[in-house]
Amino acid sequence: MPRPRKHRRLMREPRSAIYKPVGVPLKSLDWTVLLAEELEALRLADLEGRYQEDAAEQMGVSRSTFQRIVTEARRKVALALVGGTALQIEGGTLRAAAVRWHCTDCGHNWEIEHGSGQGKPESCPTCGSHAIRERQGRRRHSR
Repeated sequence: MPRPRKHRRLMREPRSAIYKPVGVPLKSLDWTVLLAEELEALRLADLEGRYQEDAAEQMGVSRSTFQRIVTEARRKVALALVGGTALQIEGGTLRAAAVRWHCTDCGHNWEIEHGSGQGKPESCPTCGSHAIRERQGRRRHSR
């Protein structure tokens, strides 16, 4: 029995969508399914120009797993464009990204799962300081 798939972190879950060639009825088309995690990999690699290591860290997967995801996503998009199939975006093995926080007094960093209902923390869990801010991830661009 294969091991369970690791959840991928997405900044936001995309809405289900279908893209199709103009003038062809949807019912007469073949379908290509693009998973939400594959769309996120395309966004990070191709739209934001992130290095694979940085993008993999943001998605919560290894660099080699990220490479497999983005390669498969590119293949599916090319298949839909060249082959004239409908491209459907749907779920996958995912979870919302965590919001990262930083205490400017003691330097402590921590994360709160996005959508947990906790909102902005009132104080640092280590020192109790109110000097906290949302921490941005490292951004390195390949271009």
